[in-house]
Amino acid sequence: MRQGTMNILFFVLKTKLLKNGEAPILMRVTINGQYDEVRIQRSVPLKQWNAAKGRSKGKDRAANELNEYLAELNSLALEKHKDLMLEQAYITPRLILKRVFGKDTELRTLLKTMQEEIESMRKVVGIDYSPITINRYVNVLNKLKAAVPRFYGKEDITFFELSPDFIKFFDTFLKTEAGLCRNTIVRYMKCLKRIVNMALAKEWMRKDPFYGYKMQQDETDPVFLTYGELKAIMDKDFKIPRLELVRDVFVFACHTGLAFSDISTLTREHLVQDNNGDWWIRKGRVKLEHRRKASSISNVPLLPIPLTILRKYENHPLCVKTGRCLPVMCNQRMNSYLKEIADLCGINKNLTTHAARHTFATTIALANSVPLEDVAAMLGHSTTRMTQHYARVLNPNIKAAMNNVKMRLAMQG
Repeated sequence: MRQGTMNILFFVLKTKLLKNGEAPILMRVTINGQYDEVRIQRSVPLKQWNAAKGRSKGKDRAANELNEYLAELNSLALEKHKDLMLEQAYITPRLILKRVFGKDTELRTLLKTMQEEIESMRKVVGIDYSPITINRYVNVLNKLKAAVPRFYGKEDITFFELSPDFIKFFDTFLKTEAGLCRNTIVRYMKCLKRIVNMALAKEWMRKDPFYGYKMQQDETDPVFLTYGELKAIMDKDFKIPRLELVRDVFVFACHTGLAFSDISTLTREHLVQDNNGDWWIRKGRVKLEHRRKASSISNVPLLPIPLTILRKYENHPLCVKTGRCLPVMCNQRMNSYLKEIADLCGINKNLTTHAARHTFATTIALANSVPLEDVAAMLGHSTTRMTQHYARVLNPNIKAAMNNVKMRLAMQG
């Protein structure tokens, strides 16, 4: 990598004299037209300063010591520049000055810093970060370990070397080599962007390589069941106990809107009875618990179907032992068995535990004229914008709305 030439200049601030009447001395390093400067904690009387030579004109002991110190700084800067050239580092004026004055002498690199950040996140797993979040950062790091050598020809790079061209290359790499979809790429890029923002804040780099890069996700079409499909699953007589259990948990989720992690941690203390004797679920969302926000609380009135399911399993050995309301198996097994259930019920959809949450928002709530704001409260969303991704307007709702318009127009005519 071509580093260019380095120029070193010592000069004084004539307009900012110290209390003793002397002018402070600064050291300026310039590389490829870019410069940085710092006070060297030395001063000199203005009459004794030789601006052309960048040194004192005095002949006394103090002047000689000052000139020797300036010469040492000049030699040290050249030595540090040579060391950085051998390291194949991206050399900047600020980096030279930090090395000369012994401040932050460690060269910060992208992959090493990201690994350190992941280790730091692991110390607060379950408090500030979920295991899924940390695993995503690990995946991003592994992808960077493959992409950086391809683009730069070396194992790691300094933050100053991180460029918009690499960001564009990494985006393409994730799409073609890793085979990731657009939305996953955006999530990975947000992880990298967070590390870059940290580097910018700590002045490990100056220019944002993400400038001009747009993190725009593709609009997805979430899977949800119509009421006819949900009814087919509820009415199906399963002879295999594991399928019956998975069906019941799925139906419970379809009628409460709880995410899988919330159902698997649902206990009796989350069940609250109001003054009218009706039962509610009041539970903080596991996904957002570490943020301790009131908006992350799900408030869901229990319909007869989920109430019946709760009573069915209240004496189940696993529920009695753990104190949980339902004997929920792991998410991976649930999704595997749900695909089996979909086949048995003739449903040609990719059935997962999360499809239940979409089914609740769309088929159970919105299709039955529940306002979007109320759906958001039950799902534990802070804004209706989040809920719009879950709830879809069905054709019968559109038809009913247009029938009202038709009637009003007829009355006006």
